[in-house]
Amino acid sequence: MIAKDTQVTKTITTTALLKFSIPSLIGLLLFVIPLPWGGGDFTIGVGYFAALFSASYGSYLPAFMVYVILLSAVITTISTLIKPTFIKSNHFLNELFITRPMTLLLRIIAAIFALAVLYNIETFGLFMVSNQNTGGVVVNDLFPVLATWFFFSGFFLPLLMEFGSMDYLGTLIRRFMRPLFKVPGRSAIDAIASWIGSGPVGVVITDKQYREGYYTAKEASIISVCFSLVSLPFAVFIASFLNLTVSFVAFYGAISVASFVAAIILPRLYPLSKKQDAYMEGVTIRINEEVPEGKTIHHWAVENGVSKAAGAPGIAGLILSGLKTVADVYFSLMPIVMLLGAFALIIAEYTPVFSVISKPLIPLYSLMKIPDATLAASATLVGFADMFLPSIFIKSSEFEITRFIIGALSFTQLIYLTETGAIILRSKIPVSFKDLLIVFFERTIVTLPVIVLIAHMIY
Repeated sequence: MIAKDTQVTKTITTTALLKFSIPSLIGLLLFVIPLPWGGGDFTIGVGYFAALFSASYGSYLPAFMVYVILLSAVITTISTLIKPTFIKSNHFLNELFITRPMTLLLRIIAAIFALAVLYNIETFGLFMVSNQNTGGVVVNDLFPVLATWFFFSGFFLPLLMEFGSMDYLGTLIRRFMRPLFKVPGRSAIDAIASWIGSGPVGVVITDKQYREGYYTAKEASIISVCFSLVSLPFAVFIASFLNLTVSFVAFYGAISVASFVAAIILPRLYPLSKKQDAYMEGVTIRINEEVPEGKTIHHWAVENGVSKAAGAPGIAGLILSGLKTVADVYFSLMPIVMLLGAFALIIAEYTPVFSVISKPLIPLYSLMKIPDATLAASATLVGFADMFLPSIFIKSSEFEITRFIIGALSFTQLIYLTETGAIILRSKIPVSFKDLLIVFFERTIVTLPVIVLIAHMIY
């Protein structure tokens, strides 16, 4: 659709163009465009810095994050009960540490869980939490990855979001994104940052865009559960873990095709179809991707990008924004990841819940001619707890086609309570736990046949 607008084309100065283009290019290099950083494999800049930091200090990160969660519980307790003036008077600190009683309780429990894992405490039933297959997965495996990715992303995200790259590219590809996925063109940046970089970072980008008036509630909901996929580097790891390295191109191709199909279908199904197509209350609507009459798409895209960059904060503002993002993730998000992740993994480890509810899948898998149907069925639904669990379940299968199908499906299911699900629930995006559960089943139903079809074409 072309908006009617008779305004004269703006003259864009060289200074304004450079302020838009240079930071935007750096942001795209850090989050979207993969390069052989350090002479190694192709990856995005943020991923390279995170890996570099983890290689040097990764062994300290589990303990560091445990004490961050403990500090979060202590400060939240003091702030909520006493309400010190310096915290109450600061809007950011007030929002972060003066909480409702339930949030305070959750942070305290999360701190207890984290300490139980770090010090291997087994009394009072905490052995279920401190088990290396439950809380140990969250603290020792997940925390180092999330801590490094969110640290570097927190400081570099403004280069992607504040200097016009999303406005520029969003305007260019709006004509494709809106009819296919019912979302603005700028959401493609969220998708690429997730696919190549990190799914949780994609959710954070989406949440920020929703809070700032670029997405409606419906659009933010669609993007968070359709585009925030697990990263390409992790797909390489899973393929190697399941001995699928030789067929990796087909493996990731199946993930991409199935996810594309799901992204088209799910916005048209409940609960996403019923989300309000309204902006967050109290925010100023900032998106403007429609092309005025008499202007080319490219020139309007450049104008949008330059206009956004003109209002970008200075260096001090960028650093402050980065500190706030990292603090918000570390002190409020990580306790939720600890809590939900541990509970989900305890259910998977100590109860037969996932095995029982997956039994109806056995005849379906047999009908689809999937070998090891019983094992494959058990591995299917456990992905709601954690993305890595299906691969652990199915690794023992002697049939490569079964490992291929379940490994790919674990990516396309997308909703994992240990990270993406927890982050969505913590965000302002209006997606509830019930919504996540429904979407998880919908994604499984929609993507499974696509993956099975591709697998049978290969094997």
